[in-house]
Amino acid sequence: MHFDFVDLRLIVNLADTRNLARAAERLHLSAPAASNRIRNLERDLGFPLLYRSAQGMTPTPAGEAFVHHARLVLERVEHLAGDMHEYGEGIKGHVRIWANTTAITEFLPAALSTFLRDYPDVNIDLREVLSGDIIKGVGDGATDIGIVAGNVHPGRLEVLPYRDDRLVLVTAMQHRLAGERSVDFAQTLGDNYVSLPTSSAIHLFLDHAAQALGSRIKLRIQVGNFEAACRMIEAGVGIGVVPRSVARRHARSLAIAIVGLNDAWAERKLKICVRSLAALPSFARVLAERLTAEADGPATASNPHP
Repeated sequence: MHFDFVDLRLIVNLADTRNLARAAERLHLSAPAASNRIRNLERDLGFPLLYRSAQGMTPTPAGEAFVHHARLVLERVEHLAGDMHEYGEGIKGHVRIWANTTAITEFLPAALSTFLRDYPDVNIDLREVLSGDIIKGVGDGATDIGIVAGNVHPGRLEVLPYRDDRLVLVTAMQHRLAGERSVDFAQTLGDNYVSLPTSSAIHLFLDHAAQALGSRIKLRIQVGNFEAACRMIEAGVGIGVVPRSVARRHARSLAIAIVGLNDAWAERKLKICVRSLAALPSFARVLAERLTAEADGPATASNPHP
């Protein structure tokens, strides 16, 4: 069976808009032409992909499966186009990495800097993503290398050790919890929080943890990075949860208190996930092996382990 990319895009847009006219407009098609494409596709398949009603069009169970695969195909085609463009500009390779906040801010900068220096013809696409979505992305082929934290179920993916870190509470020196050795996360939910953007992986993780306790984080201010968060915390704007390596580094120059978290999820074991290490392109495999080699080695000079 042969599929047309326009048909794939049309079905995906219909799933998003639930409206034939709007979906057709996105692809610069007339509504009758779009309708005819859908009828022909359903005729070739032998079953309907969409329910029709006065409220619009919604995918059937078969349509949902079609949309899922269509999204993956279109995403891979976009990646193909991007890679081919880079090859045309002299780039010989491209590695996609999805990682959590801690890996991106604390551990990857030095490692990727060295790798890019050694491989000047390779580009890296680095994205901050939640651990659960990273596992799915690696499995679906949306990314080459994933770095996840916590207890995740990798399925059939290869999992390699990377780094250990903990999440800790950071407060101003005069805060009521500043003198505690450790607290439960639940004890902090009455306080105002200083947070990274709500789209960041670490904020989404903490928000989920709060929801599991039947509560929400009282977000007072969002900042762009951990250093800004620690400075706001020092000024008494609120409290925050950050990686311990971050907290200890900034505690050398800022008047902040570090308080342990008793929650099991605060222990953060970072792992590297790949579909198959042996199947990666040689340059991507070298990068994964370099990162794995850091598992038991020292941290960078600027970000030492506590």
